[in-house]
Parts: sequence; structure tokens; C-alpha cells
Amino acid sequence: MIDRKFVARVAGLGGAAALALGLLSTGAANADTFIPLPGGQIVKTLSDGTVLTIRLVGESATINPSMGATPVHRNAWVSGSAQVEVTDGWNGAIFPGYVVACQVNIDGGGASGGVEGTADWSGDTVTGGVGATSGANLSLGPGQAQSFYVLDLEQADDFGNESHKKRNKFKNGSGSVTWADETIGLSGCGGYAQARSFVSVEVETDNVITWTTLWGQPFSLG
Repeated sequence: MIDRKFVARVAGLGGAAALALGLLSTGAANADTFIPLPGGQIVKTLSDGTVLTIRLVGESATINPSMGATPVHRNAWVSGSAQVEVTDGWNGAIFPGYVVACQVNIDGGGASGGVEGTADWSGDTVTGGVGATSGANLSLGPGQAQSFYVLDLEQADDFGNESHKKRNKFKNGSGSVTWADETIGLSGCGGYAQARSFVSVEVETDNVITWTTLWGQPFSLG
């Protein structure tokens, strides 16, 4: 369920905070695990002096290690809020999503084995975009990773036909996208599995068109 209200909130963020794990239920063999995540923030000054700020706040994941009752099935429910501010009131679009990987290290320093696009995992930002598909029901084998966008906004195109957009546009220099309990379903992975959020933002000024990505902290899917 997507909340597309435009908001501008400032929250304290701990980009290097450690994960704190807590069980939401007790006594069950496969109890759900709640993972609060630190989110993050980046501030980028464009070549024309425009300042872009991207924040990821209220991020969390709830993990069910074996929704399919087998070791190769995982299920997670993820939540968060992406918030963007651009000086001088420029417009843009927000593309929130996740990368899911099976036996692939996605904690910086490079990633291989089927990650789509040309993402540089060595830092906190990626310019140039991550090739991402829609949908969150994934089947991955060892050494594979797949990215997907959270949003799937249905609207009519210029000819009245149905189209689907993976972004939320914003105007007048600020905007946000909030998602709650979006599902990540993973099957086929017999080893360790991880996921990691990202918020990609496209901004267009009179002089610059830029694409910048903020990465969240990786978390285990079990």
C-alpha cells in the first residue's frame, strides 16, 4: 500500500547503526523477525549549484524465513519513506526499490553474479541507474541478484491506453513516497539471502539532468 502524499520531514539518521533484532512472536519454530533499519541520507551538489538531498527514513523489514515451508523459500514485508528536497524548486521523480540476492555480497565493495545494470556497489551513491524490473516475487539461484521497484502506478498514456509507472513525480523542489508492508517473496535460494533498499532520484534543471541513488543498509532474509 503506497502513500504518495508529499511531505518534507527531517529525521535523525544513523547510517552506520548496527541492526537491532527483535522477535515479533515467540514459541514458533519460524517466528517472524522484525529488523529496524537505519535508513540514510545523501546531499549532492550538482554542477550548476543545485543541491539535492535524499533521505530514507522509517525503514524496517519483517522476515519470515520459510513462508513456503521449505529452506529455499523466504518472505519479507518491508516499509520505509523516501524524501527528496531540491533547491530552487526544481522538479523530478522518485524511484524506490530493493535489490535481492542469493549468495551474493551486496554490502559494498562490488557485486557480481547477475546484478542488473552497471551499479557501483563500492560507495553510498550510484549514478547511471540500476536496471530494475517490477514485482517482488523472485526466483534466484546461488550467485544471482535481482532488483525491483516498489511503485507500480497505473495511468493512461497519451493515447488513452493503460501504462504503468515506477516513479512518483514531484514539483516545487520536494516530494516523498511512503510504502508499508510491501512483500518480498524469494524462492529457489538454498543459501544465504540478502536484500537492500535503494532510492533513485531523477532531477532536471535548466542546465543539468541527473540520476542519483541512495542505498539502504543490507539485511538478511535468512
